[in-house]
Amino acid sequence: MTTIEGTTPNPADIPVVILCGGMGTRLREASEKLPKPLVDIGGKPILWHIMKTYEAHGFRRFILCLGYKSELIKRHFLEMREQVNDFTLHLGSQQAPVFHDETLEENWEVTFAETGLETGTGGRIRRIRKYLGDAPTFALTYGDGIGDVNLSAQLQQHVESGRLATVTGVHPTSRFGEVHVDEAAKQVVEFNEKPTLATGWVSGGFFLFQREFADRYLDDEPGLLLEQAPLQRVARDGQLGIFAHEGFWAGMDTFRDWTDLNKRWDSGDAPWKVWKD
Repeated sequence: MTTIEGTTPNPADIPVVILCGGMGTRLREASEKLPKPLVDIGGKPILWHIMKTYEAHGFRRFILCLGYKSELIKRHFLEMREQVNDFTLHLGSQQAPVFHDETLEENWEVTFAETGLETGTGGRIRRIRKYLGDAPTFALTYGDGIGDVNLSAQLQQHVESGRLATVTGVHPTSRFGEVHVDEAAKQVVEFNEKPTLATGWVSGGFFLFQREFADRYLDDEPGLLLEQAPLQRVARDGQLGIFAHEGFWAGMDTFRDWTDLNKRWDSGDAPWKVWKD
């Protein structure tokens, strides 16, 4: 794939790298038996929700950086057809199952890459460079964050900026309840359980990179963390742009996050669901 400077490439040609190798220790109640990307929201793994979000914007190529319990992620995708379709299996022969009226909607190309159990996030990206092919641009995200990020607009901004990297910025959410008080009456007039702070930005974890970033800023150190030296250096070089996202975003870091996201899905209040059924 080639990209003319200033022209937005076709999202279908852009690989989406998803970091799926972490142990999810803070979500142990839900992820002790499963890798965090397979922990479900509404009966579907959060990884599926992330991939559906990208699919809604035209992306279809995915590279999963595997580590902890990688065999379960592989098995999930290998068995997707069996899970949703009727099929006939001839047990006495070597004939492959015959699927009837296939209903699997996901037309994805998924590469499963073993990147090590304790490899750092930067090291995992370095190890999958060969699967990027000749794509000059690649997307990257984590296997535990969701949002209604306008990935099409982010891609356009990234291309127009001419920078090597773009990160989605989101407003942080406080872990503490916020109270609005009528001091004269000594009365709380409004209580917000997890308010979004209006000032400041944090990384929302949806990135776009030029291939040159991986070649220049990532080395072969297995413990290399993307969030430290590589992003610090590219920022100092003036090559890291920010795509400001004012909408919904959430990281599924704790058991409470998981239950909150499931409650949203079950109640029909799931802002990250930008795809059509």
